[in-house]
Amino acid sequence: MLYALSTCQWCHRTKVLLEELGLAFDYDYVDLLEGNEQNKALDEIERWNRSGSFPTLVIDNKRVIIGFREQEIREALAV
Repeated sequence: MLYALSTCQWCHRTKVLLEELGLAFDYDYVDLLEGNEQNKALDEIERWNRSGSFPTLVIDNKRVIIGFREQEIREALAV
């Protein structure tokens, strides 16, 4: 699951990387969510990333990668 902002270049680069790797993934542009949906997303991000920064990539509900860290993402996904 990728939590991102629609205006964030690092979020965009993370999304493009995941697409280039041919991975199926879900994502939310948190800034485009409204009301309760946005609150739920922010709560979930805080669970994994206390600073609440973007992008926040949660892999299989086991691991989190914060920020655009291409090599770390590749290694975590064994691609």
